[in-house]
Amino acid sequence: MENHSKTDKTLLFSNKIILVLLVLIVLLPLLYILLASFLDPNVLLSKGFSLNPSDWSLEGYKRILQDELMIKGFINSVLYSVGFTIVTIIITIFAAYPLSLDGFKGKNVIMIFFLITMFFNGGLIPTYLVVKDLGMLNTIWSIILPGAISVWNIILARTFFKGLPKELFEAAKIDGASELKIFLKIVLPLSKPIIFVIALYAFVGQWNSYFDAMIYLEDQELHPLQLVLRSILIQNQVQPGMISDQLAMAELSKLAEKIKYASIVISSLPLLIMYPFFQKYFEKGVMVGSLK
Repeated sequence: MENHSKTDKTLLFSNKIILVLLVLIVLLPLLYILLASFLDPNVLLSKGFSLNPSDWSLEGYKRILQDELMIKGFINSVLYSVGFTIVTIIITIFAAYPLSLDGFKGKNVIMIFFLITMFFNGGLIPTYLVVKDLGMLNTIWSIILPGAISVWNIILARTFFKGLPKELFEAAKIDGASELKIFLKIVLPLSKPIIFVIALYAFVGQWNSYFDAMIYLEDQELHPLQLVLRSILIQNQVQPGMISDQLAMAELSKLAEKIKYASIVISSLPLLIMYPFFQKYFEKGVMVGSLK
């Protein structure tokens, strides 16, 4: 057992208190939203919690699952996020790897051009005109392609590739491996941590995005879940199909609140499911086992 000084014990105790507070700050709003999607809003506000079965209901989730626009929005979000993630990984890896090679001529000039785009861009209107002239308006490509290139991701991947041991490449070249074989057989297998990190960043970013869809997609059938959710939360408009029967005004208001919170829970599920599987790639060292 380690012996800590009095100062160390005080610091460790303070760190634990701060970490607990941070966890509570994050956890309590999530817990409130989860409870609000099941509980009567009046009960939640007055009592905070109830074990009475009559106060619990799945009506909010039932209404959402019966709404075609919400289901289509969920499917669209999955398609956009998966497509965006795949395109982002391909572009990032193929851009970053050559820029990490010492023998690649002109890489510094290319990196300068990349870095300039981090500080200056054409703006919304020129970007919209480019998307329009390319015929991508109201298509899936208007969501996937414009933001698929991230200079920050390229820099992350480039730094990762530069950290790979040169001995691996030299040994492969001595054995007669071509550049393509080195990339496919050595670089890609060792790049799983950075690939999964970029994939997670890309998926989460696209899943939470609604602005591009609001600008480029006119057809409501193509709207992602976040755009549907935005109309429910910000504009305070529950889809008409969710509350079609004649309810008393008070009951209708309660149901609308449940639908809002249930929508938030459903929209968060993919991210909550993904994180446990991707977490190990954040914890692994970049070069664990690469020299064995």
